[in-house]
Amino acid sequence: MGGFIRSKLFLLGLLPLIISVVVGSLVLASLYWSTGQMDMVAAQRQRDLVSLIVSNMRTEIAHDQESATVWDDAVTNTSERNLEWLEINLGKWMHSYFMHDAAFVLAADNSEIYHFITEEHSANRDNLRRAYAPLVTHLRQRLLAGDTTGVTDRVLSIGESDFAAVGSRPAIISIKPIISDTGELEQQEGKENLHVAVRFLDGTFPGIIGGQYQFEDMHFTRGIDDIEHAHVPLMSSNGEMIGYMCWKPFHPGSIVKNATLPALAAGIFFIFGATSALGSVLFRRSERLSASRAELHRMAHHDVLTGLANRVSFNETLEKGLNTALPESVHGVLFIDLDRFKAVNDTFGHPAGDRLITMVGERLQEVLPHAVTARFGGDEFTAFLKNVTGPMLAEAADGVVHAMQRPFDLGSAMATVGASVGAALATGETDATELTRQADIALFHAKAAGRNRYALYGDHMDELLRARRELESDLRHALDTRTQIETHFQPVYSVASGKMCSVEALVRWRHPARGLIDPDVFIPVAEETGLISTLGSIVLEDACAAIAPWANLPVAVNASPAEMKKESYPLKILSILARHNILPERLEIEITEGLLLDSTGQCQKSIAALRKAGVRFAIDDFGTGYSSFGRVQDIGVDRIKIDKVFVDELARSGNRGIIAGMISMARAKGLEITAEGVETAEQREILTALGCDHLQVFLLSRPLTADQLDALRSKRESAAS
Repeated sequence: MGGFIRSKLFLLGLLPLIISVVVGSLVLASLYWSTGQMDMVAAQRQRDLVSLIVSNMRTEIAHDQESATVWDDAVTNTSERNLEWLEINLGKWMHSYFMHDAAFVLAADNSEIYHFITEEHSANRDNLRRAYAPLVTHLRQRLLAGDTTGVTDRVLSIGESDFAAVGSRPAIISIKPIISDTGELEQQEGKENLHVAVRFLDGTFPGIIGGQYQFEDMHFTRGIDDIEHAHVPLMSSNGEMIGYMCWKPFHPGSIVKNATLPALAAGIFFIFGATSALGSVLFRRSERLSASRAELHRMAHHDVLTGLANRVSFNETLEKGLNTALPESVHGVLFIDLDRFKAVNDTFGHPAGDRLITMVGERLQEVLPHAVTARFGGDEFTAFLKNVTGPMLAEAADGVVHAMQRPFDLGSAMATVGASVGAALATGETDATELTRQADIALFHAKAAGRNRYALYGDHMDELLRARRELESDLRHALDTRTQIETHFQPVYSVASGKMCSVEALVRWRHPARGLIDPDVFIPVAEETGLISTLGSIVLEDACAAIAPWANLPVAVNASPAEMKKESYPLKILSILARHNILPERLEIEITEGLLLDSTGQCQKSIAALRKAGVRFAIDDFGTGYSSFGRVQDIGVDRIKIDKVFVDELARSGNRGIIAGMISMARAKGLEITAEGVETAEQREILTALGCDHLQVFLLSRPLTADQLDALRSKRESAAS
């Protein structure tokens, strides 16, 4: 008896206390270490971000200047000393649009043609002159020497910029030459007029940055405030200390620690209580085992999440119902598949997805109160309806579709999924396997017809499914044997020279019995069956082999979202290029606008990796998708391709304005522009006038085979020699 009592006291008291103390100590030590590391990382990231913001400001100010300094009108009006024009375009406009605090226009002898200084900074005029003088001298020397270091497709002119102390105030000073954008105006090197832009880094600037990036008490100071403030030094190029940007750092680790300590204490008490309770549970083991057996039996025949019948239970019920059916009775089966359930899981998480599945089960029982409903797994459901007619089964399927269209309240958000339903009808004794096969085929056709609808099985569906499977089998054979798949090449012409400057690789399938099959038919099959990656590899291999003999001819290939979402995609592309000794700069990958909406981020990673290696990217069929120019810039592409639907409608003045707007915005973003499907001389003339860089001109050339492309190369080499 005494041993029994001692064992019980050990299980309910001493053992729980030991476990609680050990676990609590380990967790507490881990918490203090991890939150300390978190604060250190957060502080460093904040310093890096402030450094990047201030550094980028130098580049932004220079970029802002070029919107007005690389301009024939600026050259003319500056030379003519048109002070009213300078006031509007190089002074006040720069202040109101770009928030520049001061601007100066200097003549070739560095005398002042014009100046603009906001009222609050007017006292610093002489200090400003002293601050920008060294930069002016250096820029004059570079201009006189013809130095073009730093000039790119996006940076149109050389310049000088630096941090400087204007009196006691910090500022960014940027100087740009005022030059012609067309090159038609003659300017003597080193004698160009200069534009000086100034942005002070104290005053309102720290408050604006602090508000945008959530930095508390962001301000400028000549010296370090105190240890409570984080700081980043501002230094000029010659090493002069200008001052410091200071702010109160954010300590996420301390916040987490303070919020976690009460929960940790509660957790230790919980561990103690739970361990004590476990000892008590051991004395009721027999009763719990009995309850567990009952629960296991229920779980063996029901879905754990929804409480509906599971696959095993449903199949047993269906087979029994069909085997015992009277000859004149009619029964039906519905196969139900949610259309956008994966998006809910990816967006809101699996707990929200589980809640939605539970609500779907409840809604099915409301819509089909007399049916045996079941969940087969994932987002697949089924229902068995006894004694129904064809119209009744169709009405039930339609009711399910409409019920699933109603939004689901997930607590933190509303979600809409929709459903596709396949229905099959059987009379009298029917084989359960055959009936479910028919319902499954009907579900396939409902999905193929656009989803969010139902389909009732008919004999014709077997034939359609067979044709689809034959097409898939033939495509798989064509890819496995590397036969039948052909790559043609659509020439792209330069507007400036009128010559072919690149080609686009187009895939064609020459079926031995059906002839040429349209890409719109077999590419969706390749994507659905996972064959698109193999197809893409074949096209790229053929394209590289075709352009390898050419000196510098670039080639463009299309990429599907399924390919881009694979982590191995960049390595595959670069390996094929290396195998054919093709420089990455000669490859341009065309993607659709919808691919930019990839929520996983893998497509963006693939684009970034390949662009870093030198591969270029273009947005195909631009204007027909969902992205904006801002989104395109965030992802990083080099070109937009205006879709043929806009080119076809060029005769309409409104559509011409749309294309002109696309070209204008693309120019502002530093992107090249190609127009697709140009078929008439009128279209070619209009697009040339609007400023397109390249044209895919059916008017000049239809797609060429590899042999025709090679013959074209040989012809050019013969003509050159």
